[in-house]
Order: sequence, then structure tokens, then C-alpha cells
Amino acid sequence: MSLIEQTVGRTALTLPGATRVFRDHNIDFCCGGRISLREAAERIGLAPEALVDALEALPSGASDERDWQSASNDELIDHILTRYHDVHRQQLPELVRMARRVEQVHGERDTCPNGLADLLTTIYQEMESHMQKEEQILFPMLRRGMGAQARGPIAVMRHEHDDHGEHLEQLATLTDDITPPKGACTTWRALYTGLHEFRDDLMQHIHLENNLLFERAG
Repeated sequence: MSLIEQTVGRTALTLPGATRVFRDHNIDFCCGGRISLREAAERIGLAPEALVDALEALPSGASDERDWQSASNDELIDHILTRYHDVHRQQLPELVRMARRVEQVHGERDTCPNGLADLLTTIYQEMESHMQKEEQILFPMLRRGMGAQARGPIAVMRHEHDDHGEHLEQLATLTDDITPPKGACTTWRALYTGLHEFRDDLMQHIHLENNLLFERAG
């Protein structure tokens, strides 16, 4: 199969550095991973050949990220728990705290992301519920090789991942795509740096689950 007909999710898994290209072009490789590169490019008004050129221009070995396709389900789940679940639980309370501070101090400015703290609180609550369901129900099933029986829970988790994706779109709208305005204070800039890190982590997290762990169980 030529690269242009390959799915976004498969490319994100197999081509080191591809996720960076997708992020640069605002191509959803986590929740939207099941469409072809051709369709993904057309949706954003980009010539498919231009997207392929950008991917083929990546230097070999462009990522220090491990190739998780060769990992067992146990290894992959352990990685998701320590690298993403634990990290999100550290990131989100601090992001909420900083967002509240920025809104309290700069709320009258047109550029202030008013409503961001409430949105982040909602994201934190929904993600905590989501991660607990994975930790208590889905992941133990997958560790025991119960992939066929896990299809129902997986469908629920995919739907909730789509909700997380919509929240990231709302976050981008509120923050001018996480771009601090001129004259932003130190806390404001630190908040946006943290939001960038959180968004990148969440997209990679969902990508590994949707396009690798859940596909294996199919």
C-alpha cells in the first residue's frame, strides 16, 4: 500500500517523527487515526502529495520514542499507566491552579482565557473517571487476554477519547491555539507551556490506546 492510502494512525505508529508533522498541520492522529492520509490532507485543504513529502522528508530515526508495536500488552499498559495516567494526574491540578490565577489577575483583558480554569476542571474530572475505568475494568481484561469480551468497554473508551478531543479543540479556541499574548506574565506563559505539554501528552496517550492497544483487541 502506498503511503498516501495508509491510515493516519498506522503512519503515526510506524514512521518516527510523523506525529510531529501531524501536529504541525493540525491533523488528528489520535481520535481521527482511522482515515487515510489522503482524506486527512483533503479535510484541511492540503495537497495530499505535500503531506507525503513532509513525511518522507523526516530523517530516519527522527524519534527517540520506543516502537511500542513490538511491546506486549502488559508492557504497553504499564507504560500508559506510568507515562500518561500518572503524569496527567500531576499536570491537571497545577494547570487548573495557574489558570485560576491568570483569570483572577488578568480577567479584564480581551486576551485573557476566561473560562479556561472551568474547562480544565471538567477535563480533569472526566479524565479521572475515564482512567479509573481503564485501570479497574478494561486493562485487567486486556492483561488476561480477554480482547473479544472487551469490545464493549473499548467502544465506550473510544467515545470518551472523542470527548477528550473536543475538549482540546475548546482549549485551543480559548487560548488562541495556546499562544500567549504580548506582555503575558510569567504565570500566564508557564500555564501555556504546561498546556502544550499536556496536549502533546494526551494526544500521544490516546494514539497508543486507539491505534495500537485497542486495535490489537479488535
